[in-house]
Amino acid sequence: MVVATRPETKPLSSEELRKIHAYWRACNYLAVGMIYLRDNPLLKEPLKPEHVKKRLLGHWGTSPGLSFVYIHLNRLIKKYDLNAIYMAGPGHGAPGVLAPVYLEGTYSEIYPDKSEDEEGMKKFFKQFSFPGGIGSHCTPETPGSIHEGGELGYSLSHAYGVAYDHPDLIVTCVVGDGEAETGPLATAWHSNKFVNPIRDGAVLPILHLNGYKIANPTILARISHEELEGLFRGYGYTPYFVEGDDPETMHQDMAATLEECVNEIRKIQQEARSSGVVRRPRWPMIVLRSPKGWTGPKEVDGHKVEGFWRAHQVPMGAMHSNPEHLRLLEEWMKSYKPEELFDENGTFIGELKELAPTGNRRMSANPVANGGFLRKQLLLPNFRDYAVAVSEPGKVEAENTRPLGNFLRDIMRKNPTNFRIFGPDETASNRLNAVYEVSKKVWLADMLPEDQDGSELSTDGRVMEMLSEHTLLGWLEGYLLSGRHGFFHTYEAFAHVIDSMFNQHAKWLDICKNEISWRAPVSSENILLSSTVWRQDHNGFSHQDPGFIDIVTNKSADVTRIYLPPDANCLLSVADHCLRSTNYVNVIVADKQKHLQYLSMDEAIKHCTKGIGIWEWASNDDCGTDPDEPDVVMACCGDVATMESLAATAILRQEIPHLKIRFINVVDLFTLQPQTEHPHGHSDWDFDSLFTKDKPIIFNFHGYPWLIHKLAYRRTNHNNLHVRGYKEKGNINTPLELAIENQVDRFNLVIDVIDRVPKLGPAAAFVRERMKNEIIENVNYAFENGMDKPEIVDWKWPY
Repeated sequence: MVVATRPETKPLSSEELRKIHAYWRACNYLAVGMIYLRDNPLLKEPLKPEHVKKRLLGHWGTSPGLSFVYIHLNRLIKKYDLNAIYMAGPGHGAPGVLAPVYLEGTYSEIYPDKSEDEEGMKKFFKQFSFPGGIGSHCTPETPGSIHEGGELGYSLSHAYGVAYDHPDLIVTCVVGDGEAETGPLATAWHSNKFVNPIRDGAVLPILHLNGYKIANPTILARISHEELEGLFRGYGYTPYFVEGDDPETMHQDMAATLEECVNEIRKIQQEARSSGVVRRPRWPMIVLRSPKGWTGPKEVDGHKVEGFWRAHQVPMGAMHSNPEHLRLLEEWMKSYKPEELFDENGTFIGELKELAPTGNRRMSANPVANGGFLRKQLLLPNFRDYAVAVSEPGKVEAENTRPLGNFLRDIMRKNPTNFRIFGPDETASNRLNAVYEVSKKVWLADMLPEDQDGSELSTDGRVMEMLSEHTLLGWLEGYLLSGRHGFFHTYEAFAHVIDSMFNQHAKWLDICKNEISWRAPVSSENILLSSTVWRQDHNGFSHQDPGFIDIVTNKSADVTRIYLPPDANCLLSVADHCLRSTNYVNVIVADKQKHLQYLSMDEAIKHCTKGIGIWEWASNDDCGTDPDEPDVVMACCGDVATMESLAATAILRQEIPHLKIRFINVVDLFTLQPQTEHPHGHSDWDFDSLFTKDKPIIFNFHGYPWLIHKLAYRRTNHNNLHVRGYKEKGNINTPLELAIENQVDRFNLVIDVIDRVPKLGPAAAFVRERMKNEIIENVNYAFENGMDKPEIVDWKWPY
């Protein structure tokens, strides 16, 4: 039998209990007011329909529990001078956070029109879930928030990301019991195996069991106490339980439990820091079981509300047509006795306001939750020092990501407390393993003797590896939003796991960048996609999907960038730029396998600065009487696409020497989009001068071909743009065979040019026929030998 952990003391005096309960009543009053009212905020006159919003949006059910935790944490912040922030996992629980934020004064400091008086309270109520106002999540507009909760599942990983390298910080993370059913949240419980008690802060998870989702019970609320406790002990925590519905008892239990957890955290850290010995402790966590919609209506229209799923959102509606509901609302709000909480002017009374911390100790004003103010520039080595020597284009090969690994290694060396690398068990696979020379993979679970032979594990490592892209990206986002820097990498096909996480973060950045002047810029989220579609020929169809970048292009170019560097030097230039940038999600697509190298470092810098450009050495149109009008433009984007396009160009120049070809390479995908501001400060590049106004453009692309059409559809000459890209063809193939199946190979590109350039016509029929024969021969060779022909594998740019 597992024995539950629960303190038996009652630390609050009768006076403390009275005040803390009154503070909570004020929070609940404000929460209801936000959901329902647009006028008459102090109920100084009888409630009328015109005082109530016509559209009632918001979630009451979780709000009382959120503010309950918040005010009890405030008590300990004052008592122990804690450095703490608050993270609300329940998605629509903003009323339960906004209320204490308003009461402690931060909201009015940032938004002076939401002043601490009757008029300010009226505006504070009206703006909630109202056009032109704020949403029902803890959005970027909410002081102290760095986790919105619009999509459930990421609160705990965000919390741990914040705690890393903040040694004196406690991150209290309230996890909703509906949220706890998501896959990302389930994996995030394991984050406790990656917290070093010497150098990191602590996360105090609080599982908020109020029993219901929108219309269903929650799983963890309907299993036995023994099973629930066993679950969290199995995760490696010491669970404490606060359970009930009587406010007086619950206040005493929460005060005692929270204080014991805080003291346990301090004890764990003190022991580790004084001894210098790092062991994985059993960190405390709390299970808070309270009624859904606690202190709200018990029953509405004969249906149970408090303690049931009907309390989840708005407990009752039809306020303009149902006088009984209006009466119930007024009775409900008056049950909190606002006249005892706010003075005649609507200002929170002094004896209660003094319960909150002051200054930056207020969780809503903690600089950690506005991390751009804490952010320091990375100390970056000169990326030019890691260059691959390129004396002639297309002659030497290199693994594009390996020099990047060397660059990241030295960044980690220069920035030992504010830079980490995150990836799902693929650091070595993606050729970034040079970072292990400076820092190993952090690991506080058990170690075996054989781990000394190449596992690269250490309790003080800074490389974060776990086979959960959700948890890793959550760590990174928390790390960035609290003022640090990081780098995330994963296999391209599996980046879709984080599609919606990327969406949420990009939206957060968009609001911060364009609408909220008080939020300081944070380091960009840098994502490397390696092990790309064109080099997953051995793994097969399941590993072939370049569509993550399609998702990224749905977001504004104000906050997203996509880079496809064609070689190692371009990758280094792009990485340096991305690591210096702020308030972006930068996606870099670069394969780890050996590829031809094209540009010297000086050339790469110029090319990446422009984002798109002509490769003169691969072109032959800059000659004769009409150098500005090529017969065809050969454009490409992506490492494999670049090589195949160059090979096709070489064939065309040999077979049809009078054909004038302009060769263009694209690094920054958004340069194809009209009116996109380039991150280096350049305005819209002159697309027409690069691609010509009326000649065919054969565009060989790394990803799905329709993405290029989407980005360039408003461009002049779009009708002559013919894109080749991945078309969901292929499985276990050789590299060339996979390219052939999707028609991005050199031979199909030559055929495409012959078919698209009118002046060639029948004159190129024999070349076309030879290309068809090459396709057949190469496919047959692959089926017979399991590899491509030596002349394909060893191909070099010939000119």
